[in-house]
Amino acid sequence: MHVPLTELPTVDLTTLRQMLLELICQVAYKEGDFTLSSGQKSDYYINGKQVTLHAQGGLMVARVLLDMLPKSTVGVGGLTLGADPMVSAVSVAGAYEGRSITPLIIRKKAKGHGTQAYIEGPTLPEGSAVVILEDVVTTGASAMQAVERLRAAGYVVGEILSLVDRQQGGRTLYEAAGLSFRPIFTIEQIKAYWRSR
Repeated sequence: MHVPLTELPTVDLTTLRQMLLELICQVAYKEGDFTLSSGQKSDYYINGKQVTLHAQGGLMVARVLLDMLPKSTVGVGGLTLGADPMVSAVSVAGAYEGRSITPLIIRKKAKGHGTQAYIEGPTLPEGSAVVILEDVVTTGASAMQAVERLRAAGYVVGEILSLVDRQQGGRTLYEAAGLSFRPIFTIEQIKAYWRSR
């Protein structure tokens, strides 16, 4: 399914999701024998940044996530590096849709100079609703670090959205912490589509 780049900002979301799934299978998803950063073995590998840092992919992800955001959302944030292109793209897509969504990037460690901040981006009023974005969720630990940093800064965080859920414990961790979790795709949906192509 080919849609000219100039039409991506206006193509319907059902078509957009299908195009996004195809792009994931083209550039981000691979089957074979892989060793993950955790040391675990896997028969597949998925690199979400191949999609979120792709010009068309970034726009598709941003439009789908923007549609998933609760209306009360003031900002989106996530742990660097996986969330960086996503929070920026959602903010820009929101501006084109007339929604002001502030992007926030959460450092893994406080910067060693200046304000020594954990959070980069405009300061929002205390109590602002912020949704966490993540490219690929496995155990869920990365997004939980972002949740803790944002809550410590006085923001209200109740939801996590991701491009892909590897279905390896992230949802359980989030739900135990009282967080809602919605991925655009589960790994099972991606595998099924990969095999049907």
